[in-house]
Amino acid sequence: MNKQSLIDSINNFILTAPENWYLDQFRYFDEPLIGFADANDELFTELKKDNIVGPTFKNPNEWLHGAVAVISFFVPSTEHVRKSNHPAGAASDEWMHARFKGDALIHDIRRFIVSELENAGGRAIAPHIDPSFHVDFTLYTSNWSERHVAYIAGLGTFSLNRGLITEKGMAGRFGSVVTDLTFEPTPRKYTDPFQYCLFTREGKCGACIKRCPVNAITKEGKDKYPCHQYLFFTNPRKELNEQYGYPYSACGKCQTKVPCADQVP
Repeated sequence: MNKQSLIDSINNFILTAPENWYLDQFRYFDEPLIGFADANDELFTELKKDNIVGPTFKNPNEWLHGAVAVISFFVPSTEHVRKSNHPAGAASDEWMHARFKGDALIHDIRRFIVSELENAGGRAIAPHIDPSFHVDFTLYTSNWSERHVAYIAGLGTFSLNRGLITEKGMAGRFGSVVTDLTFEPTPRKYTDPFQYCLFTREGKCGACIKRCPVNAITKEGKDKYPCHQYLFFTNPRKELNEQYGYPYSACGKCQTKVPCADQVP
């Protein structure tokens, strides 16, 4: 399958999908970034280390026997969605809708890519929506990490808040698909996992530290426990959640109104 034709198909699907709009009022996501990784890249094995993702991480061949490539995508939040979340306090309505209604679109993108690859004669699987995908909330880890996969696929590097900074910033969503079709890997323009983060690179910025409503981010990194407690139990957008059936509160303050929100600083 031609790499560019797949990219064009994905772009068109995202930009024309009705699910990418909230009641025709605003769009959730802009044109994506798409990266490709060798399914046998040694970095996938590295992710099994305790200090990275952990031993429960399944490499591409554990998801799909005979896997050859991994396709990773990042859909950046639109300027409207980002700016709506600039004020301090709980997440904006727009950010909440983009998080949960937009989640349905992310799943659709995954399924669309799988369909395109299968129509081209290949086999494919989207780990995040596979029945065997698992999140361990006691260890705050899972058996597939979209951010780490995106790092391997050349899409960006990590930040102090443990998000991933891409050429279009970090405010947005990631997804990926594993396939046995062959695609040339995307070159990684970086050599350090935190290369795009101003704080870890130059010791300055730290804007995300001040943006966190529960002080979960420090100069040492992010403590996932207070973040999780805030989203699931403090639940500052409880009324909106009950109105729309959302499972918990989103936040995104550390991804917005920061230098890396929509670019590499």
